Amino acid sequence: MGRYIIQISLLIMLLFSLFSCESDGYLTSPDARLRFSKDTVTFDTIFTTIGSTTQRFTVHNTYSENILISNIKLSGGDLSSFRLNINGEVSNEVFDVEIPANDSIFIFVEVTIDPNGQNLPMVVQDSIQFTINSNIQEIQLIAYGQDFKLVKAETIKTTTWTSEKPYLVYDYAFVDSSSVLTIEPGTKVYFHKGAGLYVKGKIKANGNFQEQIYFIPDRLEKSYENIPDQWNGIVLFSGSHDNVFNFCHIRNANIGLQVGTIENEGYASAKISNTKIENMAYAGLFAIKSKISAYNDLIANCGFYAVALLVGGDYQFYHTTVANYWGNYSSKARSTSSLVISNVLIVPNSKGGSVTYSGDLENATFGNSIIFGNNVQEIELGDNGKNKFNFLFENCIIQAADTFNISNKEHYQNIWKGAKYDPLFIDPYKDYIYELDTLSPAKDVGKIEIGELYQYDLLNKDRTSDKGPDLGAYERIEKKNAK
Repeated sequence: MGRYIIQISLLIMLLFSLFSCESDGYLTSPDARLRFSKDTVTFDTIFTTIGSTTQRFTVHNTYSENILISNIKLSGGDLSSFRLNINGEVSNEVFDVEIPANDSIFIFVEVTIDPNGQNLPMVVQDSIQFTINSNIQEIQLIAYGQDFKLVKAETIKTTTWTSEKPYLVYDYAFVDSSSVLTIEPGTKVYFHKGAGLYVKGKIKANGNFQEQIYFIPDRLEKSYENIPDQWNGIVLFSGSHDNVFNFCHIRNANIGLQVGTIENEGYASAKISNTKIENMAYAGLFAIKSKISAYNDLIANCGFYAVALLVGGDYQFYHTTVANYWGNYSSKARSTSSLVISNVLIVPNSKGGSVTYSGDLENATFGNSIIFGNNVQEIELGDNGKNKFNFLFENCIIQAADTFNISNKEHYQNIWKGAKYDPLFIDPYKDYIYELDTLSPAKDVGKIEIGELYQYDLLNKDRTSDKGPDLGAYERIEKKNAK
């Protein structure tokens, strides 16, 4: 009799255990596994001491029963460089997280890296551990960090920025009127949102082909690579002279480089060579009553103007590619021309009226250049009829409407006009490659004398090595067939 009582008791206990599992409603299989949207969360290079963007991934329950994750934790705990938000709860460890059948939760990850005092990317790693029914699964976390020199709301006396470490500008860096900022080859200058470089003195950013200089935003994630308006830009105040930008990259600002300011007396001057100015929300090169000597430059993809030369001035552009295919960044179509040249500027004031500024256009010369884009009219001329308005396009491709008159030889010599002379850039829309295709009408039609003055192109190719110089900043040299 006692034996039966024991058996009945065991049966009751087993039934109670099964009933309890069913009432909890969770999958109890020891083979249960979570599915993740990614197995590794990777952060591109970020600056030390400054937090990253937030990455996220999903944790999926692929079963038809609810599951209970008994523990989710950051392996490094509170000492880790990473931080978690687990399904809405900011914590590096949580317990008893339920995921309904065929549902999922989000986990958000951020990272801040401590400086290591070296100009080398460092690798910081950790993992997130998930425990379900005694099974442990992990998601790997990897971040690459970069140490830097911080420049925050700083007035700069005469100094040199070197390539030893990158510079990060917060708010602004201001070069006063008696100072010179020299930037050595290979230096990278990053700008936080809203920051800019403002120059009343002088800037000498003289890179070379092997060691180029970068002025770029501090968001280094791949998704921000071509996003405009991440910083304000570089401004050379009127009165700032003999500025140099050679082998520089200026990217992703509001106005890339402004030469001259309307509210200051005099003019600014700059030499811009072998330089790329790309992806600006407003303008790439914005000049006001100033002097610019430029060659081997690419100015591309800006929300309003790639190049604006206003209130007169004195400008020379040779082997310059102005290419504006704005459209990938904004749903708002660009209605302005890529290049505007004017001896007048009308500025609205706070009283509902406007103020008119005018000045003599002593010279605006474009030689062996390309002005093209995805608008019908990519050139705009503004002459007030009172001030000087001297300009010349020589051996250029210009995207302009059929009604645009180029018959005046004082202003237009050897011009190829309109969409039928599309320069056939290799990829102006996706990868933003403005080198020429083999069938480009820009090949070999440049003025030889100009090509000889600027022998090497933006990629250090020799313009004198084939039939003639190509138009624009890039020379295409065809490979010779082996005999």
